[in-house]
Amino acid sequence: MDKQIKALEDLITTEYSNITGIAINKNGQNIYEAYFNGYTPDDTTHIMSVTKSILSALIGIAIDNNYIQSPDQKVLDFFHDYKPKRGEKTIQDVTIKNLLTMTAPYKYKSEPYTKVYSSPDWVQAALDLLGGRAGITGEFKYSTVGVQILSGILVNATGMPIADFAAERLFTPLGIKKPRNIVLHNKEEHFAFLKECHPTGWVIDPKGVNTAGWGLCLSPRDMVKIGELYRNGGVYDGKRLLSSAWIEESTREQSRWGEMPYGYLWWLLEIGGNHCYAAIGDAGNIILVNPRKALTVAITSCFILRQVPIMELLTEQIVPVFA
Repeated sequence: MDKQIKALEDLITTEYSNITGIAINKNGQNIYEAYFNGYTPDDTTHIMSVTKSILSALIGIAIDNNYIQSPDQKVLDFFHDYKPKRGEKTIQDVTIKNLLTMTAPYKYKSEPYTKVYSSPDWVQAALDLLGGRAGITGEFKYSTVGVQILSGILVNATGMPIADFAAERLFTPLGIKKPRNIVLHNKEEHFAFLKECHPTGWVIDPKGVNTAGWGLCLSPRDMVKIGELYRNGGVYDGKRLLSSAWIEESTREQSRWGEMPYGYLWWLLEIGGNHCYAAIGDAGNIILVNPRKALTVAITSCFILRQVPIMELLTEQIVPVFA
């Protein structure tokens, strides 16, 4: 295996030069950990859309603890002061499940990132985009700005800042350090954060609400703990943090983007004939769980503009070596 690992690390340094760290657990034990580009085990990276899967876990925890009734609860149940535009009825039928499965309807063709992230209230701006004439069709429409509504739901349901709720119910029990809040004042700071190679914390909007679709910084060790929590049915170090029912629901097909099945903000995969699921972020950030092989892989990567074939690295190199 030493030769295989050496070949893998040579491949990473030449073909995946933006990878900053990898942590792999097998049967609950750490079997491999490596860091690149001057990173150490204590360094965090912006994990991009992996943040979405963390929000899914937090929604599940909120449901388990009766802050939220169920994923079928209407979105507007949590925004009593929100006034839909005249004649806008579709938004009244949108559920939390629609947000979790990327089947919520939106009034745009391409995501208006600048409009939302330059607004004084990102949740309000996302709500304003929700709805449309076609109604709820069940069509998959991937949206990073749209899932920000889940952050607003969590804040209003729990009465707590998201970072505090996450720390109390998820991060601290997993041994993950509570992230500091990051404020981005303008477009230049926003892009600087995306490009930064050693960021720490969790982005908040001008109202103090943490992001749902991006903006969280974690280490590979942190991420592999999230994966292990899911692989073990919601139990970590003998303590239940999340119901097994939520994990089962989150990691079975709820919607589909082309040939790619999707759960509750988790992607579903078949690798070597095994059902797997993954939290996937841009540039090569990922948590992969292969329950049958008792394997959890976490990879962090710095942002780069070109597409990173992270699934190829996982399926053709990492899983065959370590599974």
